[in-house]
Amino acid sequence: MTTADVLPATGFAAGLALTLTAWPNRSGAIVTGILLMTAAFVVRGLVSQRAADVGARAAAGIKGQVRRGVVADLFAGLRPSGGGLIAAVEGVDRLEGHYARFEPARMAAVAAPVLVLIAIATASPVSALILALTLIPFGLSLWLAGTAAAAESRNQFQALERLSGLFLDRIRALPAVAAFQASDTVASEVERASDALAKRTARVLRIAFLSSGILEFFSALAVALVAVYCGFQLLGLMPVPIPEPLDLGRAVFALVLAPEVYAPLRRMAAAYHDRQAAEAVVPTLERRDAPTLLPAPRLGKSPTVSFRGVDIAYGDAPPVVSGFDLKIRPGQVIALTGASGTGKSSLLHLFLGLSPLSAGEVEVDGHPLSRHGDWCGQIGWMGQSTVVVPGTLADNIALSQPDASRDLIRATAEQAGLTLDLDRRIDERGGGLSGGERRRLALARAMLKQAPLLLLDEPTAHLDADAEAALIPALAAAIKGRTCLIATHSRAVMALADRVVAL
Repeated sequence: MTTADVLPATGFAAGLALTLTAWPNRSGAIVTGILLMTAAFVVRGLVSQRAADVGARAAAGIKGQVRRGVVADLFAGLRPSGGGLIAAVEGVDRLEGHYARFEPARMAAVAAPVLVLIAIATASPVSALILALTLIPFGLSLWLAGTAAAAESRNQFQALERLSGLFLDRIRALPAVAAFQASDTVASEVERASDALAKRTARVLRIAFLSSGILEFFSALAVALVAVYCGFQLLGLMPVPIPEPLDLGRAVFALVLAPEVYAPLRRMAAAYHDRQAAEAVVPTLERRDAPTLLPAPRLGKSPTVSFRGVDIAYGDAPPVVSGFDLKIRPGQVIALTGASGTGKSSLLHLFLGLSPLSAGEVEVDGHPLSRHGDWCGQIGWMGQSTVVVPGTLADNIALSQPDASRDLIRATAEQAGLTLDLDRRIDERGGGLSGGERRRLALARAMLKQAPLLLLDEPTAHLDADAEAALIPALAAAIKGRTCLIATHSRAVMALADRVVAL
């Protein structure tokens, strides 16, 4: 598409040459030349707009595909959170310039100068030879500058990743930073990392400006040489006789087209930094190797669950769970207890794909968790924080089973002890719901799903003693007839379990 503008550029040069040669005689060719120039100008604008649209759509499609892969790796635990987030946002965005601008410009830079040189050669072969010779040192200079730009772009993106990871880690550790009064130290760390990124970015910009300077120098030199040659040849002042018939029309045609030899190269050079930026992030965007997962099999009414030598480790940190073994019989209720940070929630998150299985195996009805895909459709979940969406109370309960009937939603809400009006409107913050009502909402949602495996993560978290006591009967009803795993600190909740496992 970007090569197609050679034709209107040639038409514009021909129209201008025709107009100037016909002007002294005031012939009808003047109108023809002006119409040709006008048509060429309009067509070239349309071609450029079309090329930009095609490039933008292609880049958007590729970015979407790559971003989905990066996010999938991030949720699968195949990428560190800091580097994964910056890759999904900043890294993927750096691909846009490469596919929307550089790739079309690169294809045009290969073919368009040759086509323009052929067109010029029909009028002045010597002018075409002059332009072709200036392309050799230009190409060499651009290659050298591009190699340096690639290395600096990689260094700059690595500095950005380090800064992002550092900032994310320090945000997570804000309570500890405040407790130990280490804010000045953390601020100094972030400042040093920011300065390093700024220096890397400045180096990339310096090389980009150098590339632009090289291009402008050779472009101006080529046009100047053609102008000098055409002028001297028309005036008969060439020191060396050149047997080339050159009149005003041919000279104007060659001189107007001369900048078009470098126009595609100028566009490519302007987008060359986009290419180097994209190449710098490609290693961070490559898909991580992950095992091929089979479809999750259909579970029994109350499945057996077995943990064998399970390790859970996030990134390079020490494992939060190491060598965990546990067998849960069908319909058994297990309460996991222990101090905060011992891995209770992480064990539950294994079934949702939110924590990595670093070693060992988890089997559900004999099916290895690591070899099968999404189990979420067969799991009832109640987390520590209740997700609330704008809508009615009934809409929020039905999130776990959108096709549930109104009568089933009402019966489940009553079983969970939620006596509010089902048509009551709730905003995204859950305004008007007390802590106990939020917990009952989450419990009703888990009960409505009627999944064979129920996971409860601190079901009475943030409740006072009275609210907890009121929720216990609903919990007892929810776990009845299901295999259930509960992470809790509450003795009242532990009393519902068939077995308590301390981590």
